[in-house]
Amino acid sequence: MTQPQGAHLVGSVNFDDAETTIRTAAEVLGRHLKRIPDGEVGPRFHWIMFQPDILGQADGIERVGDTPIPLRMLDARPLRVADDVDPASIAFPPLGYADAATSSYAIFRRLRDEGAVPAGTRFQVSLPTPLAVVGAFFPVEQRAAIEPVYRAAMYRELDEILEAIPHNDLAIQWDNAVEFGIIERVQGIGGDPWWGDDVWAGLTSRSAEQADRVPADVEVGFHLCYGDVAEKHFVEPVDAGNLVRFANLLAEASTRRIDWIHLPVPIERDDEIGRAHV
Repeated sequence: MTQPQGAHLVGSVNFDDAETTIRTAAEVLGRHLKRIPDGEVGPRFHWIMFQPDILGQADGIERVGDTPIPLRMLDARPLRVADDVDPASIAFPPLGYADAATSSYAIFRRLRDEGAVPAGTRFQVSLPTPLAVVGAFFPVEQRAAIEPVYRAAMYRELDEILEAIPHNDLAIQWDNAVEFGIIERVQGIGGDPWWGDDVWAGLTSRSAEQADRVPADVEVGFHLCYGDVAEKHFVEPVDAGNLVRFANLLAEASTRRIDWIHLPVPIERDDEIGRAHV
């Protein structure tokens, strides 16, 4: 194995606010980190679980079930396109990622100007893949039609982030979790192959497109994820075979440099479970 060169934080940190996250990360790991996230604080505390509350505001979108499913301040009920509504006609409101990134970057920049964050450190924005949100919250028979609508909304968020934050300060991370639920055939995540006939090509081509949406002067990376519900993966990978395959296909399909790829390892494992050639 090569000698470790640093540390990487995939995004979520168990603090209540961005300043505590950024300041603590810099104090504890500052010289080891190339980039620091804001901890996914506020309604982003449980990854994408705040998206139904936002998407449910759109005309033509309904919540499934009459009784809210409380998750702290959130309602975790899934979504559906209403009957007789053309998914292409739906206009989603702002998704919340650009507003959060702009607000947290102001804190990051202030702390860096004060010297609390080492010079040259980038601000990391972690975004879910559009497939993840669509696959998690919409019924399988509607996913193919609603995915491009949500993808366009996510790309608008990305464009706002790219406009608001200087490119030499920015790193974008795409989070792939539902993709590995599909690959590992986790019950309730897959269903009919709305991602295309070839699961590997369908999933990695989407991720390559997301990488290519990020300009070359902005860092881009991928968090390949097996979930973290009650600190357990939805499937404990026996080895890194599927992760490595995904990483290599993604690197081959993308037209730009990918600056990092994070592969999860079960917490009790310390063996060498694989390496990618990317």
